[in-house]
Amino acid sequence: MDRWLKDSAEVESSWVTVDLTIFTIRSGQLMVLLIERGVEPFLGHPALPGGYVQKDETLREGALRELHEEAGIDGNNLHLEQLGAYGDPRRDPRGRVVTIAYLALGPDLPAPMGGTDAQRAYWAPVSQLEQEETALAFDHPAILADALEHVRSKLEYTAVATAFCGECLTLSELRGVYEAVWGQQLDPSNFRRKVLNTTGFVRATGHQRFPPTGRPATLYRRGGAWLLNPPLMRGTEHTV
Repeated sequence: MDRWLKDSAEVESSWVTVDLTIFTIRSGQLMVLLIERGVEPFLGHPALPGGYVQKDETLREGALRELHEEAGIDGNNLHLEQLGAYGDPRRDPRGRVVTIAYLALGPDLPAPMGGTDAQRAYWAPVSQLEQEETALAFDHPAILADALEHVRSKLEYTAVATAFCGECLTLSELRGVYEAVWGQQLDPSNFRRKVLNTTGFVRATGHQRFPPTGRPATLYRRGGAWLLNPPLMRGTEHTV
């Protein structure tokens, strides 16, 4: 123990932050929340929202606070889960900073409002970021890539797609979630059959939505199952 105490004095101080990858779907596109940094380092660069965890709060509490401070969004209403830890000693020029990344999903989230060290907050199309390889601050490109693949994979075997929808949804809206996240068109008939044959994925409400034109659509709610059996796998058999 004494040896450990002696050696610990030589260990470089480190800080803990949280970074959030918040996804929503707006106008049929998968969007991620970005901020424009208002302070150094990376002044003026796009980044994921986040910041230092205060000494009297949990990691989740820090994530919720940063989300509210930097974007004006109440994370209590979102699907929020921990994605992973990122601790490359060179990830932050200010010193040794370990960040805990969180993933959040919500239905058609509103326009965000920047605050604290963010000049502004805005929704950016994920497809555009992938094509242009936008230079996000710190190691946020890696965090974003990990979060995106995590969501794409999780849509295969869980009911997390319903987190992008309201309390009631149509199968067309649910299919739109898969198409936006996976970036591929799905055959409507095959998708409908797969969803309705997956026990507990959705349940009918007994009501319909009547659009201005066209046929009424049956309304569903998320069912009681979280794990999908059988899963909805990405692949050419479901595409159009």
